[in-house]
Amino acid sequence: MSSASPLLIGITGNIGTGKSTVASMLASLGAEVIDADKVAHEVMRAGTAAHAQIVETFGPQVLGPDGQVDRARLGSIVFANPGLLARLEAIVHPATLEAIVHRIAAFCHSERSEESSADVVVVEAIKLIESGMASACDNVWVTTCRPRQQVYRIVGGRGLSRAEAWERVRAQPPQEDKIARADVVVDTSGSMSRTRAQVQAAWDRLISRAPLSSWKRPHYGV
Repeated sequence: MSSASPLLIGITGNIGTGKSTVASMLASLGAEVIDADKVAHEVMRAGTAAHAQIVETFGPQVLGPDGQVDRARLGSIVFANPGLLARLEAIVHPATLEAIVHRIAAFCHSERSEESSADVVVVEAIKLIESGMASACDNVWVTTCRPRQQVYRIVGGRGLSRAEAWERVRAQPPQEDKIARADVVVDTSGSMSRTRAQVQAAWDRLISRAPLSSWKRPHYGV
């Protein structure tokens, strides 16, 4: 059993810029990935304190027939109103951060075989910097692409209209603000193989500097 602290990589970037794609590539290289959006979904489930606060703040109309928060319905409310979005984030972000910290701690104390890859945990979070999580990361990676590509991906992946997709893109801070905080910038505007090559190169640079002799160096073979 290991209790050593893993290397912590934070991945952020505005909506539709390819955070999940890059996180998946890092998972293939052996990293443990924590998706903050999925964690947020869990902390909003019925019976949680966050769920109760959301219903109290936004009303029962944000619930689906099963009593769970209807994220699409809630999103249509908050993304059109920056003040309401801030109120939602104030409810969800602290609970999400606490849950992520617990998951990292559980990873540190988990059984990992000698054949396992590097002790690296990746936290994928759109609000990595704004929430303060970035300060706890050893390396901050930022994904970026052109706004029209963001819209195309949001429409294709989330079933939203172009107008709704643009609303979400414009509701977020400029990508340049995140890039200014980055240790690694991954431009996902090109092909998947080009993105993969950037990830592999950044991974190789990172682990070559790390004082962990037990790290493995898996490759994509590209």
